[in-house]
Amino acid sequence: MDIHQRIDTAIMATLARGQGGLAAPRQLSEALVYACTPGGARIRPTILVSVALACGDDQPAATDAAATALELIHCASLVHDDLPCFDDADLRRGKPTVHKAYSEPLAVLTGDSLIVMAFETLARVAPKAPDRVAPLVTALARRTGMPHGICAGQGWESEPEIDLDAYHLSKTGALFIAATQMGALAAGQEAEPWYELGARIGAAFQVADDLRDALGSEASLGKPAHQDELHNRPNAVRELGVDGAVRRLGDILSGAIASIPSCPGEASLAHMVRMQAERLTPGLNPVRV
Repeated sequence: MDIHQRIDTAIMATLARGQGGLAAPRQLSEALVYACTPGGARIRPTILVSVALACGDDQPAATDAAATALELIHCASLVHDDLPCFDDADLRRGKPTVHKAYSEPLAVLTGDSLIVMAFETLARVAPKAPDRVAPLVTALARRTGMPHGICAGQGWESEPEIDLDAYHLSKTGALFIAATQMGALAAGQEAEPWYELGARIGAAFQVADDLRDALGSEASLGKPAHQDELHNRPNAVRELGVDGAVRRLGDILSGAIASIPSCPGEASLAHMVRMQAERLTPGLNPVRV
């Protein structure tokens, strides 16, 4: 089973358990799966599992739970981001957003349910990895809420003045930091040495997302394009131009690969970072290392 099959199998098993069968509300049960499928690239859990494998992956159940929990938080954030009170988006991953398909109340409940399910998923693995669950919960909570998680990132958009570095670190970087640190924690390693790699991957993803938003189309992205311009948000292409943004992306990725901590799977992690970069920016070729 490859990484993507492993991740999808774990996620679908968790969603099936969370749907609750015939005794649960049918529409909300359906919306949980709708919000998480199709899975897209599953970039964050792929990074998490890759780090865990590079560190030995001696507790696969903890790794699978961590990867699932992280992706559920990410999917929940997309459901909430798309709501009319935030981005008011009609499309996500090439299909109607959850609030368009199921209603605004059910979209709020879907996002909330996925967040709760994420932490329940980690709690369930406690009998198999009791010493690793608390650090995993703490790492995920820190990068989900305040003051430096994705909730803080969304909160910055309501401020009259935006601290751009703090905004990007929370809005985009937080879950990539969670990915690298939780991958290490799931394998019984310290989290702190993996912070820089996650932060740099997050910064690269932000620039790549800026490039896609500025240059892409709704058809190619599977979601509305040119949203940064529409909402007057900071964008690397507006600041640096296309060539400058591509150069900046390459510099960040070079630093990310250089920041990989020493571990048995260091070379495979470097390859993974390059592959993710190529997937994020097809045709732009930002990787120079």
